[in-house]
Amino acid sequence: MQRYERHISAAATIVGAVFDQIFFARVDLVRTHYAFLTYVAVCFVSIPVLHWIEARAERGIPRPRFRAVFPIATQFALGGFWSGFLVFYGRSAVISASWPFLLVLVAMFFGNEILKKYHERLVFTSVLFFFALYSYAIFAIPLLTGTMGTWVFLLSGAVAIVVFWVFVLVLRLVARERFRADVWRIRAGALFVLGLINLFYFTNILPPLPLSAKAAGIYHSVWRVPGDYLATAETDHSLLDRYLGLAPTMHVVSGESLYAYSEIFAPTTLSTTIVHRWQWYDPSAKKWVTKTAITYPIVGGRDGGYRGYSATLAQPGKWRVNVETIGGLLIARIPFTVEEVQLPPPEETINLD
Repeated sequence: MQRYERHISAAATIVGAVFDQIFFARVDLVRTHYAFLTYVAVCFVSIPVLHWIEARAERGIPRPRFRAVFPIATQFALGGFWSGFLVFYGRSAVISASWPFLLVLVAMFFGNEILKKYHERLVFTSVLFFFALYSYAIFAIPLLTGTMGTWVFLLSGAVAIVVFWVFVLVLRLVARERFRADVWRIRAGALFVLGLINLFYFTNILPPLPLSAKAAGIYHSVWRVPGDYLATAETDHSLLDRYLGLAPTMHVVSGESLYAYSEIFAPTTLSTTIVHRWQWYDPSAKKWVTKTAITYPIVGGRDGGYRGYSATLAQPGKWRVNVETIGGLLIARIPFTVEEVQLPPPEETINLD
């Protein structure tokens, strides 16, 4: 295994990329959770067995040759977690709000390779395993309960803690000496992870997984026709403005309303409430002021996302519409600028589906 390490690593990278495409297409697919639960099982077995072997070796019992499999298995499972999390949390995140959490995931993804020799260390792998358990429970529990909110997030943390507690009991049974030497560092590391993820959640940094924005935009009008949504958009807006999410300038006559449109993907089993929070930047106070907040319920299951829109009277200046969960987690942000004009700008009707 040492001789062919580079070839094994390259093959694993290719297999992992294919695996992600097959198993991580949607967050609510059964095969997605089979993959994550497999990673849980691998860590649950490989970490305690490795340290059971090491504890025996410290008493003079020779290590078996297959011992080398277990650090690799741990690295594979943790790497699978980080890969899946980057796929799903990356889809769900608004970079400007969630970049600290995404930065942690990216660091763990690359650190899983760079620090591979540390996968033989009990504290290192145990704390990373708890982080993985918690990050998985955050979007798995809402799928089971069919709703989102603070109590569901707290329940997710409780489930992760219980599973990790069982894991710790197994460690204490099979590798008592090693566990006693590291128990306080494991607890401190797990407590740090618990505090960090709660900090991310209650400061609205954590991406709102399992929700994700499929599309969002600002228009002069939006209306529904059978099976579709149409909108009027300014004809002089560039494709970059419209499709790359750059902040457009909306030209409005006095008394005209603007419309915010969003498509929010939600798993089949989940129902929740979405908020369109219209905010205007007050240049004198130098802060964003909420002008109106419009809520509507959504149900999951549609690949393209649940479609909805809201409208408000927009005064000149900088604006943004935050598309949020009822708990304040940011799903999408639509920035734009309003300029008042005497005559309506040239407009075209577009299909939003």
